[in-house]
Amino acid sequence: MSDRTRTVVAIVAALVAVVVTAFLGWLVFVRLPGDLADLLGVLVVIGLVVLAVRTVGRLVGSRFPGYDVAEVAVEGPISRDGGPGPLPTSPRGTPADEIVDQIEAADDDEAVDGLLVKLNTPGGEVVPSDDIRRAAVEFDGPTLAYATDTCASGGYWIASGCDELWAREASIVGSIGVIGSRVNVSDLADRLGVSYERLAAGKYKDAGVPLKEMGDDERAYLQGIIDDFYDHFVERVAEGRELSEEAIRDTEARVFVGTDAHERGLVDELGARDAVEDRMAALLERDEVSVEEFEPEKSFAARLRGGATAVAYALGAGIAGRVVGDEREPLKLRF
Repeated sequence: MSDRTRTVVAIVAALVAVVVTAFLGWLVFVRLPGDLADLLGVLVVIGLVVLAVRTVGRLVGSRFPGYDVAEVAVEGPISRDGGPGPLPTSPRGTPADEIVDQIEAADDDEAVDGLLVKLNTPGGEVVPSDDIRRAAVEFDGPTLAYATDTCASGGYWIASGCDELWAREASIVGSIGVIGSRVNVSDLADRLGVSYERLAAGKYKDAGVPLKEMGDDERAYLQGIIDDFYDHFVERVAEGRELSEEAIRDTEARVFVGTDAHERGLVDELGARDAVEDRMAALLERDEVSVEEFEPEKSFAARLRGGATAVAYALGAGIAGRVVGDEREPLKLRF
């Protein structure tokens, strides 16, 4: 069924619902009762008309959907629940579980033939980012990722699971690397008369605790974890993007503007949103596509916060994983 036909059907169904509901409501609540019921009857009729229009609209929308491509947006830092970062000023980000649910819902929707993944993220936690990538890989149909402002680290990890990656000329792309850091406050603790008394089972249980100097064996242990993360990151991206591991390592975890990323093969094509839709239409062998954004229901508070999300605060900071020695989280890793 064409888009024009769907529109006509929806309009006709809505008009019929309005007319029938208005007539029945007028007959039952206005015409038959006495004067006292007239005013209440008018109010009830109005309510019934609104309810009927909404109900019929949902029914028609589900029976004759006006879209054939789904879009999900990954915006802000990626985490399991989308909560704010470690700093009070850190913006809220992408709840990975909800993004996965939307991709799976699109995959189950018989009207959806293709998937667009909008990326505007500096990265985030390792496993949540990989969950989104896996959901994109398992989608039954062509998947196109496109970067708007920033597609770094975890965002690039997700893009590696899509068929193609598009970006704007000035998009920031890359940051394929890992960083581990810890704060060393042992000298400050000494000056303040604060001592560290170790109570732990296991040689490396307190590796990286900031109240003590790090030994060479601890440093080698933690560096080994970082190296393992990096090797896995490189392998995954090289496989998904069909690039050599050497080419990925040669980027040295730098970020690139879209044009440079395209020249290096990190991006398939450059173009704006309409060009991405044209490419999806070509992949689906049709003249044009109609895109529906799949997004979770947002609370009123979340809607108020929506316009305040600041992605640029962590430009290229990367996909953040954590290796936790104890509840004080002495070491944090970011891809």
